[in-house]
Amino acid sequence: MTPTLVRQHLTHTGQEPRVDRCARARDWSEIQERMLVPLYEAVYERLEVSTGTRVLGLGCGSGLALLMAATRGAAVTGVDSSASERLALARERLLPEVWGTRTRAQTRIVDGHPRDAADAETPAYTLVTAFEPIGCLAGDSEGLAGLLAATTPLVERGAPVVLAGWGPPERCTTSSVLRVATKLADPLRSAGSWRPALRDDLEEVAQRAGLRPDGSGRVACPFGYADVDSALRGLLSTGLFDAAISATDQAQVDKEVVEALHPYQRRDGAVWMPNVFRYLIARVP
Repeated sequence: MTPTLVRQHLTHTGQEPRVDRCARARDWSEIQERMLVPLYEAVYERLEVSTGTRVLGLGCGSGLALLMAATRGAAVTGVDSSASERLALARERLLPEVWGTRTRAQTRIVDGHPRDAADAETPAYTLVTAFEPIGCLAGDSEGLAGLLAATTPLVERGAPVVLAGWGPPERCTTSSVLRVATKLADPLRSAGSWRPALRDDLEEVAQRAGLRPDGSGRVACPFGYADVDSALRGLLSTGLFDAAISATDQAQVDKEVVEALHPYQRRDGAVWMPNVFRYLIARVP
């Protein structure tokens, strides 16, 4: 989720397009990841995250959501198995010497499965977050229910588990840009095609994981960029356009994304796309 917008998907050939992964991770952490800050803030405020909260962040990526929880006093553990470059940035953010030994002792970044975040000395977690929004690509929730089910033994009974998803397409102007990826990748019949979010996407995942839904909310998360180049770099950093790049080429994808961004460009050159994201709070039985 990482706080990433979507999980990274392989193309139909099983290969990913040639990209500079370090540069892409930097673009994610410096441009795109902050777009979901209102979502993180709304969840932490509602759940009163503070000293004493023990957070397990699934798909933590470059760690901005964990950093925000840590500044509230929470002990944080981030887990991710698909983004080593982003995890390296998370370690830079969360484990610098300036934080001091006490904070460092309460912060862990794990490259692997949630079970790798458990040991005899680790207390049960009191909050689990899966902030990678689903409901954008066909099949983007596959495996999430199983991951959550594997996580519940590490969590206190009754503790909240937070899932995130895209809002209705009519409330998400970015969806018109994401359709570019579908159009260009369609000849591949890619499983990673854009699809509109459905009302019960999050509830279905929670139920498959054996969790009990216990409230939800919607948060405005506009995507704002200084210029078209920043918007292009930010959107490509999500991995949503990988199949399109493999089906055509980088130049074609860049050209069509820039064209799709044109209606959202302001006179000063900035790009502004209002979006709404949804979150679900579910409880561990």
